[in-house]
Amino acid sequence: MNPSFNIRMNAELGVKNTNFGHYKFRDSTIYFSYNDLIVGEAFVPKARAKARSTKKFNVIVNLSSSNLQNHPQLGNDLNSGVLTLTSKSKLDGKVELIKVLKKKKSTEMDCTLAINLKQKLIGDLNCK
Repeated sequence: MNPSFNIRMNAELGVKNTNFGHYKFRDSTIYFSYNDLIVGEAFVPKARAKARSTKKFNVIVNLSSSNLQNHPQLGNDLNSGVLTLTSKSKLDGKVELIKVLKKKKSTEMDCTLAINLKQKLIGDLNCK
């Protein structure tokens, strides 16, 4: 029997805006990968982060090993009880200052997360 996983995760995300104007960003997608192979994705709807604040929102992510096709390391990782994934995304948008000045800005997310399969919790979470 081939090792496999199907995980449904509710993830809380935040866009921290350190600018003195609103940051409006377009729709985007967060990709979740196992050893550079995509195992899930989540839609991030367009929104606006107010000046010097953090816009928080929740997304539902379905993670599945169906794209992995007998990956040699997957069985060992699942048996260890810890599944390490990466998540990446890019947000494109504009910062608006005094409703006159508009400057294009983008931000990227690159995280590594370790899912504890026995406890059903995310253990280590490191983002760049």
